[in-house]
This record gives sequence, C-alpha cells and structure tokens, in this order.
Amino acid sequence: MTSPFRSTDVPEEERAGGASRDAYEALVHRLSHQSVVKHFDAYADIPWDDPEYAIDREDPRWELSCDDPLGATDWYRALPQPLRARIGLHTVATFAKIGVQFENVLQRGLLEFAWRLPNQSAEFRYAYHEVIEEGQHSLMFQEFVNRAGFDIPGLPAWQRIGARRVVGHARRFPALFFVFVLGGEDPIDHVQREMLRSGREIHPLLRRIMQIHVTEEARHLCFARHYLRRTVPTLGFVQRTVLAIGAPLILGQMAQLMLRVSPQIVREYRIPKAVLDEAYRKSPLAQRNRLEALAKVRALCDELGIVTPWSRPLWQRAGIWAPRPASA
Repeated sequence: MTSPFRSTDVPEEERAGGASRDAYEALVHRLSHQSVVKHFDAYADIPWDDPEYAIDREDPRWELSCDDPLGATDWYRALPQPLRARIGLHTVATFAKIGVQFENVLQRGLLEFAWRLPNQSAEFRYAYHEVIEEGQHSLMFQEFVNRAGFDIPGLPAWQRIGARRVVGHARRFPALFFVFVLGGEDPIDHVQREMLRSGREIHPLLRRIMQIHVTEEARHLCFARHYLRRTVPTLGFVQRTVLAIGAPLILGQMAQLMLRVSPQIVREYRIPKAVLDEAYRKSPLAQRNRLEALAKVRALCDELGIVTPWSRPLWQRAGIWAPRPASA
C-alpha cells in the first residue's frame, strides 16, 4: 500500500471516547480497523533502490544537529565534515539495530499477552495486528542497518538476558510489560516527531522510515496507555508497589539506551570522556531532551498514582523527574 506523505505529516495518537469499558472496547476496535486501512510493508512502501534513497556515508544530511547533545559539542563540530556525517549515520543505524531487538522483545511479549486472552477479546485481534506491524518495522530497521554497512551488535549481553524476563512479564504482569513498552517507544517516537517537525533537511530514506514508524506507533502507544488506564486502578497493593518502584528504573534505563550514543560508537571514534560528560552528564540540553521524551509516560504514571512520595526520589535519581507546575 503506497501512500506518499507530505513533508509535514506527523500523525497523532488515537484518542479514546471516554473512560468506560465500552469506550475502551470501541477504541481497541478502532485501532484494529486502522491497522487494516493504514498499514505499510517494509519493502513495498519504501523505494530502497531509488538512487535518491541511496546511503552515502559522507552525506551532510546524516550529521548530528545542534539539538543533539553530542552534535552540540565543540569536539563534534570541529571534526571534518565526512567524519561528522559518518558518526551521525552510525548513530542512526545503531538506534535502528536497537529498534530491531526491542521490537523482537515486544512481539514475543505481545504473543504471550494474547495467549491467555479469552474468546471474543478485542485485545487479541489488536495484539496480533501490532505483532505484524512490529515485524514490518524490524524488517525496515534491519534493511537500513544492512545498507548503512556498519557491523552493529545492538544491546549488550546483560540487557539481552534482561529482555527475556520482560517477555515473561507480558504473561504474568502485563501492566509492567506495557510500562516497558512505553519506555522504549515513547523516547524514540518523541525524537522522530521532533525531527519531522523541525524543518531541517533529512535524508529521504530516513524521513520515509520515520513517517511510517510514527504512523503505526501512534496506535501502539495509544493502546499501551489506555490498557494501563484500564488495568492499573484494579491492581492490588503489591502490584502497584512493584509498578511504583519498577517504572522509574525501567524508564531511566530505557532513556539512556534510546537517547545517547552507544559504547561501540564511543570506542570506534575515541570520544573523550570529557566530551561525553559535557554532552550527557552535565548537559542541560540532554536533561531537557530526556524530560521531554518521557513527558507523556511520566504524566501517565503520575495520573495512575504510581508516582508516590516514597518512589519520587527514584525518578529524581534517574534524572527523569520534572517538577509539577506550580498550579498542579
């Protein structure tokens, strides 16, 4: 299904019509319908072999912008232009590889989630639509990695082991699983939307990938948020306590993974520790980006009552807590 986007198209999330069970069911049915009428194929809907979509590692459109914490450093701006472009492309390809691995965990988790759903469940159909869409995203991201030509390992071994536990939560404790889902999807969705709205020149291959991704992720994020809104208020004290502790730990770790350069890039380009400190640990820009990327899921956790006086210090230590407005 080929449906060209305008350069300004940045689809928004679906909204529920109300807080009732009927409204939730109607939303899930609507999301499933949208998956039928507005879906994409990784190979049919991206002209991979179009000369305009070819990847040149020295193309200046791959350079990190001044809105990127590393891209804003004097060290990066002083590099030769071809090297700036190569680092930028390598960074994008690394996030794509992490995306492949995250989607793998998400798909396996959704299948575990759907396994125990009853007949007539609207969530069953939607979960399978999302599995199919995430499979197409994985194909899309991996094809980009292959064409970029970097040998990218993605997640370190300890995080791959942890991912297996996440899959189990989808069956035993779905609410915690969907917090993980939002922790992985919200930051990259925010980054991609900001890039598409920025007006900066973006390589057409990357633009097309992002447009497809944000269109379908709008549905995935919507489902996760509304599932949590329906489910968390029904949980007992122990599970709500686990969420209160787990949410800031998960979201803080996922933000680090999704919003800063990988150890492989640090090693390959010999980025000095002082530059990393400037770009991330001491950077107001990095802190602002992190808070903005998690704004929606942080507000959701607050709304659901799993940000408590005793768990808020965990959010603060993870660097992902923004004080409420004075009027709140």
